[in-house]
Amino acid sequence: MSVLGTAVAFAIIINLTDANNTLSPRWKFTDEEAAVKRISLSHVQIRGVFGDQPDSGLLAAQDKMISVNFQGLPQKVDSLLSWGKCSDVKIQTSGFNITLAHQTEEKHIFVCATVASETACCITQPSEGSSNLTCMCPPSHKMSSIIASIRRFVLQPGEPSLVVEKNVTADLYVTYSGAYEKVGIYKFGKNRVSPPNKYKEQYYVELVVSRRENQPSQDKIFAFYNEKNRHQSDIWIPFVSQVCLADTGGSKQILQFTWTSQMNAQLFCGDSASRHFSQLVDVATVYGQRWQDTTVYALFRNEWNMSAVCIYTIEDIERVFRTSPFKDSKISRSRECASDSKQLSYEDLRSIEKGSEMLQLVHPVKNSIPLIFKHHIYTHISVDSSQNSNGHFPVLFLSLNSGGVHKVLHNSQGFVIAEYNQITQRAYVISILLHPSSRKLYVNTRNELVQLDIASCSHYGDKCEDCILARDPYCGWNGTHCTPEGPLQDVSGGNHSVCPQKVTGGDEDGDVVEVCPNCKHFLRCPMRSHHAHMAAQLEGNYSCISTEAGYIKVIKQYQIKLKNRGAGHSWSPLLWILLTAFWFAGPE
Repeated sequence: MSVLGTAVAFAIIINLTDANNTLSPRWKFTDEEAAVKRISLSHVQIRGVFGDQPDSGLLAAQDKMISVNFQGLPQKVDSLLSWGKCSDVKIQTSGFNITLAHQTEEKHIFVCATVASETACCITQPSEGSSNLTCMCPPSHKMSSIIASIRRFVLQPGEPSLVVEKNVTADLYVTYSGAYEKVGIYKFGKNRVSPPNKYKEQYYVELVVSRRENQPSQDKIFAFYNEKNRHQSDIWIPFVSQVCLADTGGSKQILQFTWTSQMNAQLFCGDSASRHFSQLVDVATVYGQRWQDTTVYALFRNEWNMSAVCIYTIEDIERVFRTSPFKDSKISRSRECASDSKQLSYEDLRSIEKGSEMLQLVHPVKNSIPLIFKHHIYTHISVDSSQNSNGHFPVLFLSLNSGGVHKVLHNSQGFVIAEYNQITQRAYVISILLHPSSRKLYVNTRNELVQLDIASCSHYGDKCEDCILARDPYCGWNGTHCTPEGPLQDVSGGNHSVCPQKVTGGDEDGDVVEVCPNCKHFLRCPMRSHHAHMAAQLEGNYSCISTEAGYIKVIKQYQIKLKNRGAGHSWSPLLWILLTAFWFAGPE
């Protein structure tokens, strides 16, 4: 029996290590469980995903649009973009590079493409009886000013951009990253505005718009980016900048066609243990009913490849821009958006030109500590904060550098609900997009677009306790099954005592296993939860038991019998039984 005792002890030690780490995934979904559907993209990088209908959309690829439909058998249709005579830029049916695409308020698609050293933009809509897309000629008056002002500007692929529409006008905001004098935020439309020449190295991550229903003159754009550090130990410094939508640049004497409202502040993400995260990786925005409640989930990384998520509100960011002194104490300037920036005095514009960085840093909401992941390198973040039957619990979707995706419950400590590892060939994830109403997650690599079902509840188990311990806001117990509509759940604590009765599970007699004397035999203990403890019951029948948050469940039972011995043999049999626990991604 010494071998049995040793094997069990080893399994328990290994499992206890995993069980104490709630920031390791509790569950790992198979392709079948996640209802995975794939569409091959043939090394195409997507610029955008459009469509309000679940399971279908229109993607902007390098030199074409791609219609995708995941209903039934996944399908895609390549759509050529016909420019016609809409653009002054000489553009053919191929040889151009789509650099941005946005859906307008009228559900049309605004597309810009770069050809040589020029940019052409147009409004598109599907042609009747054809899968191709045709530019609308002439373009709408709302978009015509953008198209005219951007022609001589070369857009970089993958840069953050926003189209902001106001009644009969529209403006395009887009960034330019790199180590050039022209890095920064650009505005194209009736009034083109450019950043000042800064000669800094900056890489932009996201643009966020803040609209005020009662104060439209104070509408703003916030830009999140990394700046190369020239002086201190950290290589990168995370920043947020604000510019006013009403800004049209300065006077003819100074700052003409240049931002007069831009202010910059450093972002802080760290904890009391002096762990600071200086590289901003990605940003996900959850817009609130009030502008003050708009929340920014920022994904960071440090030099040790630890990942962290810090949360900021637009209200907190604005407070720094409104109240903090400038780094240069001699600077004195207005913090409000000017109704007509061209009418600002020469003295005000000179003060603006001297500097724009704030002394105070922007801290996370309520000075909260970050959600820190020591052993995971994340590349993108998407957030679902929609209300559901089990309360309001934000769920984070974080893509791994190895190609997987973690579903994370955001609370004071964090809890990794599950891992989806359905990306083939460990491909690098280019983007992730969540469709909350259909509960589908779209993961884009250079080779494929993958659709995942993020509300696959039945696979957590057939017991109420299994469903509750999952702590999945998309799932609940309905009395007989774990379903997306189930009302019974305890997302905050996973307290299985809310279940109406305690069910131990497992067959009382167990599987009968015949073994020969003096033979080694392995008994399998199929564990699904990576947070459960494993133990063995050694008296009588052999039982494999998991313990998680006080819930004891019999995973497997065995009844061991010796095979018949030949007549005349009278030795005492020596039975070697090794109980092996293993985590697996699917049912036996």
